[in-house]
Amino acid sequence: MTDPAPHSAQPMSPVRIDGPWTHRDVAANGARFHIAEMGDGPLVLLLHGFPEFWWSWRHQLVALADAGFRAVAMDLRGVGGSDRTPRGYDPANLALDITGVVRSLGEPDAALVGHDLGGYLAWTAAVMRPKLVRRLVVSSMPHPRRWRSAMLSDFKQTAAGSYIWGFQRPWLPERQLVADDGAMVGRLIRDWSGPRLTEFPDDAVVDTYRRAMCIPSTAHCAIEPYRWMIRSMLRPDGIQFNRRMKRPVRVPTLHLHGSLDPVTRTRSAAGSGEYVEAPYRWRLFDGLGHFPHEEDPVAFSTELVNWLKDPEPDR
Repeated sequence: MTDPAPHSAQPMSPVRIDGPWTHRDVAANGARFHIAEMGDGPLVLLLHGFPEFWWSWRHQLVALADAGFRAVAMDLRGVGGSDRTPRGYDPANLALDITGVVRSLGEPDAALVGHDLGGYLAWTAAVMRPKLVRRLVVSSMPHPRRWRSAMLSDFKQTAAGSYIWGFQRPWLPERQLVADDGAMVGRLIRDWSGPRLTEFPDDAVVDTYRRAMCIPSTAHCAIEPYRWMIRSMLRPDGIQFNRRMKRPVRVPTLHLHGSLDPVTRTRSAAGSGEYVEAPYRWRLFDGLGHFPHEEDPVAFSTELVNWLKDPEPDR
């Protein structure tokens, strides 16, 4: 499948990449957020993961718009074209960024679609601001309570998430991410993708993510949420957050995962349905890794659109 934005054209900005979408900034939760949007209809807000930015959803923006949705991909705080604030990278505040963007777009609610860290924040937003979340779609990320439990008690998941433990060191991880023009970003994306022969990730795609990470302060801001997730585990704010996340998700939820994800084990993600008191659908993509929405965008987008259009998603 060809990318909606041709790689041959060098964009004026590393993150405001040309395509059939429109770029603009919106204000929410005391900061400015860059979004790319396309289409008209019910709002679907797309939340990227690490080490990416809004552009990871380039295929889904087109598919959702074609299916009759207003598709919006936002850059999370500190990444891409959004503000790099000195603080505010705990999940509760990042979730308020997301629901604040929904309000700033003038919509009563949104279907949230989150990958990796974006999925962690989508789970959080659905618990904290349930009236603003119409439906929930999470890819490659367990419920936050499942994630915490797996990281602490499952040796294989602890090993798979070793990069997160490495992020706890001061300054060195930021330097490693941007060294040699972001070479580490390319290694992570290639290592985390499934072995199936697909067009993802080709050199042009990897170069796009490397350039975005090398924007000043991005590496530090991209790592800060993971520092909070680990360092807060025994602190009052982390314990309070974990307790808060006991509240069930009460909106229909689609949970997507690559069967060969080397970062988030299937076993870690699969138990997340216990936190959902609504229709919950689990879908495992055979042969895909950590980036199913990019490794097989047609299969992912088809599953996503069909589920969003289903008036009564089954449990």
